Amino acid sequence: MDYRQMTIKDYDSVWALWMSSKNMGFNDRDDSREGIAKLLERNPGLSFVAMDGDTLAGVILSGQDGRRGYIYHLAVRASYRRQGVGTKLVELCLDALKKEGIHKAALLVFHRNEAGNAFWERQGFSVREDIAYRNRLLSPLRRIDT
Repeated sequence: MDYRQMTIKDYDSVWALWMSSKNMGFNDRDDSREGIAKLLERNPGLSFVAMDGDTLAGVILSGQDGRRGYIYHLAVRASYRRQGVGTKLVELCLDALKKEGIHKAALLVFHRNEAGNAFWERQGFSVREDIAYRNRLLSPLRRIDT
């Protein structure tokens, strides 16, 4: 398995993997080619892909705001799950965030995503019961839940 930084050239393969992954959430703006290009430009070296030859086995997107790191999407192709690909992508991501001087990382997982929640628990990410996640749309977008 070859692990490397994600580039916008990976986008089509990444999008196809996302759409084949159950219980994830996307939208037509942030997750568009333009949205991902902006994320990669603003946060160089923080997103990674796992490649098995020409096959995209997994991807992790992350960024930081100077205070906190955020993991936006992690997906591993079904045939590569439970082989350490996701764990390695998380390690690469967290190491890169640490090198940026970031001390805490956060992420969101749908409640219904039992496999995802179990994975993140194994990675040491705890559930915060003391906060309520809120957001507000600043412009219209279309949700794409898998």
